[in-house]
Formats: sequence, structure tokens, C-alpha cells
Amino acid sequence: MNYGKSATKNLANKYDPKGIKIRHKLGVIFWKALLVCVVLLSVVGISSVLGIFKGIIDSAPDISAIDVTPTGYSSTIYYDDGVTVSDTLVAQGANRKYVTIDEIPANLQHAFVAIEDERFYEHNGIDLHGIARAAVEVVKSRSLSQGASTITQQLIKNNVLTTWTSESSNLEKIQRKIQEQYLALELEKQVDKQWILENYMNSINLGANTLGVQAASQRYFNKDVSELTLSECAVIAGITQNPSRYNPITHPEENQKRRTSVLNKMLAQGYISQAEHDEAMTDDVYDRIAEYNVQATSSSSVNTYFTDALIDDVFKSLVQDLGYSESEAYKAIYQGGLEIYSTQSPNLQKICDEEVNNADNYGFKPSYSFTLSFQVKKADGTYKSYSNQTMLSYYKQRLTTRITLLISALKRNVSKPSRNIKKIFLKKAMNLWKTPLHIQSLCSHK
Repeated sequence: MNYGKSATKNLANKYDPKGIKIRHKLGVIFWKALLVCVVLLSVVGISSVLGIFKGIIDSAPDISAIDVTPTGYSSTIYYDDGVTVSDTLVAQGANRKYVTIDEIPANLQHAFVAIEDERFYEHNGIDLHGIARAAVEVVKSRSLSQGASTITQQLIKNNVLTTWTSESSNLEKIQRKIQEQYLALELEKQVDKQWILENYMNSINLGANTLGVQAASQRYFNKDVSELTLSECAVIAGITQNPSRYNPITHPEENQKRRTSVLNKMLAQGYISQAEHDEAMTDDVYDRIAEYNVQATSSSSVNTYFTDALIDDVFKSLVQDLGYSESEAYKAIYQGGLEIYSTQSPNLQKICDEEVNNADNYGFKPSYSFTLSFQVKKADGTYKSYSNQTMLSYYKQRLTTRITLLISALKRNVSKPSRNIKKIFLKKAMNLWKTPLHIQSLCSHK
């Protein structure tokens, strides 16, 4: 053992009560300072998050000023009997027929609730259990594709926060989700569940250019929504998650898987019995869908001359008699859900069509015409319109260039064209002109 002066001094300092107290005090000060820093950072962080959250909420629409009901309804033209449908006038995003909740069968209501929002009748607009499940899935998959949207949230998303289709970042998606949840909570303070479910089922995209359950029922099954069977209800409810992938016409196998999920959930949640479930599972519903689709496709046509003239009359009446602007009149006709009763008799019209199209009634060979009109959307978002005249101008311009090149070639190859070469030139020139002149005559023929 070292009993030197230096060693003895160090040993004395080590066991000096005063030194121990100083080191202890410094340690306490350090940990207190660290704790204070952590608390301050936490407060700043929480305040920042709350500030951002409040800013997002404040930028949301005022629930008292928004309309969450669907817009855009197809108009219907009836024959002179006032019952038989002659034509349906539909604009983009307007193929919808509104039905009230009492017209929608209970099985269809339960099918949507079972597959889309099983705690719909229990939560107050947002599903905390679903949010927790979705959060876990997001962490696992590192993707925001997992959703926990309730039916109330989907209604707001479809009819209020409609810019979700153009979201380009996760930040925009999170902001919209927060507003969606806030508005869902506010909406459920003002209306009941049945009102929400009714508007939801009239809003949703159900594939094949149909919006709402009534339009979907008529498109896939040629019947009123109130007449749907349990199996048919499951088919329609299965579409909404992905209207393209689960379209029962184009992807019956995928829809069948989804229909099975709907029926299984309805059984598990007590909406149907085992016997009802088993009977629906054995239904050959997709054969009926395919059969009706063939009929609907083969019978579809453009508006008749009568319908075109009728639309013109309705348009003039709306503008001249009711004071509509032209844009308001067109919107009312194609998106306003009008019911137009005409004087046209289907029986008389059939006789007229048969006689007009009977070639034996004419003393000459009939000619045929066609019209051409379409738009092309460019990369910059602008549109370029094309018509008969556009295409004729294109062909004439192309033809002029070809004749110019032909003349130049003749000038290069022969200094003094013979009479035979002139004949060849004229023949080629006439052949070049033949096609566009023929097209022009067809387009102008009435």
C-alpha cells in the first residue's frame, strides 16, 4: 500500500463528505436540466402539432354552410302514356336516380354497413377501433393506403372534400383525413344515421357509369332497387371499394369474391341467418347480369330525331319562359333529374321508322353519310376539337403537298414531258383527289 503524501491526499479527497456532496449536487443539476429540456421540447412539439391541427380544422368548410347531399341526376323522357320510358338524358357524373331510405331494402342497407363500416350504428362519426387498426397496418406496410373511413366520412369525401382525386402527397392526404374526421363528428351532431345512410347510398360510384344504388340496380339487374334479392344486394355492396376492379360485368370473378365477403360479414354480424346466407351463395346471379348486359348494350342508341327536337323545345321553354340562362338550361336538362312527358307514341313511331327505313319505298339506291366530332386532351390540359371539316382540311392539305411533290419529280426527271407522261400525271392527280372529294360528298349528303 502506498502511504506517500500524494496518495494520502487523493484518498482523503475521495472520502471527503464535502466532495461527495458537490458531485451529487452536480449530478442532480444535470438530470434536472435534462428533464426541463425534455419537457420544454415536448411542450413545443405538442404545441406545434396542436397549432397545425387547429389550422387544418380552421381551414375546413363550415358544417352549417355545406351541402353533403349528392348532386347530378339523370332526366327521364316518357312516352305519351306517361309511364313508359322513352329516353334517359345523362351528363358525365349525373347518372343517378334518387331513392329514399324506405325504398332501399334492409338487406342492401345492412350489406353496405357490414362491409364498409360495421360499427356505423355505434360510433359518432369516426371509428376509433378502425383508426387504431389502420395505424398498425400503416406502420407495418409503411403506406397510407390503409383507411379507416366510416360511412359518414365517405359521404363527406364524395360530396364535400372532392379534391381527393388530385392529391399528390401523403401530407395532402393526412390534411384531408383530419378535415374529414372533424366534419364527420360535426355532421353526426346534426343529422341521424338513416339520413346519412340514405345520402351515402345515393352518392357512391358503383361502376359502369352508375352513381347510387338505384342506377346500379337498373344497370345490372333491370329492376327497381326495392326489388333486389339478398344475393343482388351483396353484388352491389361489393362494388364500392373499387368500382373498376369489382364491376360485375367486366370482372365477375373478382366481384364474386367480394360478394362472398359481404355475405360472410352479414352472417357474422347477425344481419342474415345461415340458411339465407347459403341460399344467396348458390344464386347464379352473374348469369343474369351477363344476359341483361347483352340486351342493354344491343338496345342502346343515340337520341332519336324526336328526342332531339323535344330537347330543343324544353331548352327554349326554360330560357324564354322561365328565365334560365343557357348554361342553367343545359344543366337542368342533363343533370337536373327532370321528368319530361312527351306526345310521342311508341307504336306510331315504330311504324314510321319501319317505313322510312324500307328501301322499297324509294326509287333510287340510298346513300349514306357520317359525321365526325371529338376532342383530344393535350398534355398541357387544353383540348383540341376535331370535326368533319377539320379532317377534310387535313386531307386536302396533305393532298396538295403530294401533288406538289409529284410535279417536282416530273420536272426533275424529264425536261420536256411527253404527252404520255402528262396523261399519267393527270391520272395520278385525279386518283389523289378522288378520296377526299368522295368523303366530302358523303359528309354533305343528307
